[in-house]
Parts: sequence; C-alpha cells; structure tokens
Amino acid sequence: MTTVTVAPLRIGPLVVDPPVVLAPMAGVTDAAYRRLCRSYGAGLYVSEMVSARALVEQDVNSARRISCSEDETVRSVQLYGVDPQTVAAAVRLLVEQEGVHHVDLNMGCPSPKVTRRGGGAALPVRTGLVGAIVAAAVAAAGAVPVTVKMRTGVDDAHLTYLEAGRAARDAGAAAVALHARTAEQLYSGAADWTAVARLKEALPDVPVLGNGDVWEAADALAMQSRTGCDGVVVGRGCLGRPWLFRDLADAFAGRPVQPPPLLRDVVQVMQEHVRLLVAHRDSERYGTRDFRKHVGWYLTGYPVGGVKRRQLSEVASIAQVDDLLGELDPTTELPAAALRMPRGHTYGPKAVALPEGWLASGAETGVPEGADVWTSGG
Repeated sequence: MTTVTVAPLRIGPLVVDPPVVLAPMAGVTDAAYRRLCRSYGAGLYVSEMVSARALVEQDVNSARRISCSEDETVRSVQLYGVDPQTVAAAVRLLVEQEGVHHVDLNMGCPSPKVTRRGGGAALPVRTGLVGAIVAAAVAAAGAVPVTVKMRTGVDDAHLTYLEAGRAARDAGAAAVALHARTAEQLYSGAADWTAVARLKEALPDVPVLGNGDVWEAADALAMQSRTGCDGVVVGRGCLGRPWLFRDLADAFAGRPVQPPPLLRDVVQVMQEHVRLLVAHRDSERYGTRDFRKHVGWYLTGYPVGGVKRRQLSEVASIAQVDDLLGELDPTTELPAAALRMPRGHTYGPKAVALPEGWLASGAETGVPEGADVWTSGG
C-alpha cells in the first residue's frame, strides 16, 4: 500500500481527520445516507446540492435536502447559484437560521439544465463571476468557511480550473476541490490526477482536494502521494459501499484495510439503510422508493441473479426488503475481479450545453438571464 504522511484537513475552523469528504450527490447524500456513512468513520459529509434561489424562496424539497439527523454535529451544505445576491441570501439563511458549519459552492455540475444557464461546470469560464459569487458568499457566511468544487473545464480545449481556482482563492474561498474530469467527459474515461497536482502547485496557500476514481482506500493514498493534495473527495466510490469510510480511516491511520464483506454483512447494511430512509422521509412508501436506487450499487459484483435484483428494485415496504434479502446466500463472497466495478453514472462524453456566446469573455460578471431557476442539478 502507498505510504503518505497524512495531516488533518483544515477548512477554516473545521478540522477534518482523516482528510476525507463525502461528495455531494443529488438524490444520494441525504441525511440518511450521510448518517450511515458517518457511522463508519470521521470525515466531512456534505448534503445534496440545493438551489440557492429555491432555498431562499423556501421550497419544501430544498428544505428536505438540507435537513440533518440529530447526530450530525458538523452540518455541511452545497449550494448551486449563479447570481451573487441570491447566493449571499441563501448563505445567510443557512448560517443564521439553519446553523450550518460549512458551505460548498457547486461550480462543477455537468447537467445540461444547469450548464445551459451558465451554472455548474459552465461557471468557471467566467472567472469574474466566480470571484463575485465567492466574495458574496464569504461576506454573508462570516466565520463559516466557504469552499468551491469544480471540474477541470468545459472540455479539453477550454480548461478553466487554474484561473477559476485562483479567482476563488482570491475572493476568500477556504478550500478548492477539483473533480479531475471536464464537463464534456461527464463520468467517462479516467480522472486526470495531474490536474489536481497542478492546482495544488498554483494554490499553495489554501487546501486543495482531489476528486475522481477513488474506488478503494488505496486510491486515496495514491492520490495524495501523487498530487500533494490536502484531502480527497469520495463520490461514486462509496455508492453501495458506505464502509469505504471505515477503510479510508484505517488506511490513513496506517491500519490494515478489511477485506470486502460477505453478502450477509451487505444485507445488514442494506436493512439499516432502508430503515434510515423510512425514518428520514417519515414514510415507508417514499423511504423504500428512495432505497430502490441503492440496490444495484450494493449488489454490484455479487452473483445474486437478475430476478432478485429486479424484485429488490421494486420494493414498497420494509417487510419486502427483509424477505427478499433473507433469500440471498449469506456466505457469498465478492469476486476479486468485481472489487473495482464502477457504480453510479458511467455515461459520456457529451458536448456541453452553454449559453450563447458564453466562451467569449472570462472577465464578464453579468448574470445570464434565467440562470437561477430551481433545479436539483446532477
């Protein structure tokens, strides 16, 4: 296993040890999943992305996305917004009314409904607007740290991460996280860890976090060793594998990492997860519905058969979940060849939808018309 000297990640007043962050994922990193992941190890666990405008206008779904469980002592929320004034208003609400401890600004979402309005991964093209948004958020946040998460650029011909990273740093961002893929790549191909290293070289005075292709604990150590980044952000690698955070804690502490769990252990986690979702949604119907998407991720690589997978993807009650899981062979092992099988999005590449003339000037600070529509991103 790669050996690195590991220091705690410091984001403003927050100390994150081990230096591990759960990536915001729409429809995934709700309070239930954050609680489940957090039970395996320390880290910074970030909410689903929420629209700044929807939050300010008190949209019910946005309120649910930022809800937390009673054991969540550090609250971290990711905001999407393109209008500095709207972002500032949302940050004030989060800090003053919700008591959050960390705000992350999404500048990396590749969803067409976001980028075509200049948001998400399109936003770093306009470094002037990046600086204005970060500055407004930092002023509204007071002592609460504001960070930024971005991609390397729109495509290989329009790499923006160095200039946008400097703009965010200069405007007061407490850290910058880089998903080392372009928006055009979406979730295809390999993450370019050399970009993380170049960003760290460009920003020696603020923490830089790397994101992309951390499927096992050894990947996180390798990323830190190769790039010099201050922490790692884990996204698809923990889908159906919340115990990855236990593995990461062990690896960063120099302890042996446990082997993949037998299917009986996976079943126990699935049963806990569905119950947390039902409690979070205060509804067995909606909780089990939300659970369905996780089934395939949990069972990836385990030879359980297509019929059982389909049945579990249609469950409508906890009893159904328990009955179907009880029919699986508890002694089933994960084949070694399946250890790194991808989970979550794998599609791409695809041309990026942008506002007309968006690439013409990076210094522009104007807000595109219709930019802050309500959206859950992707």
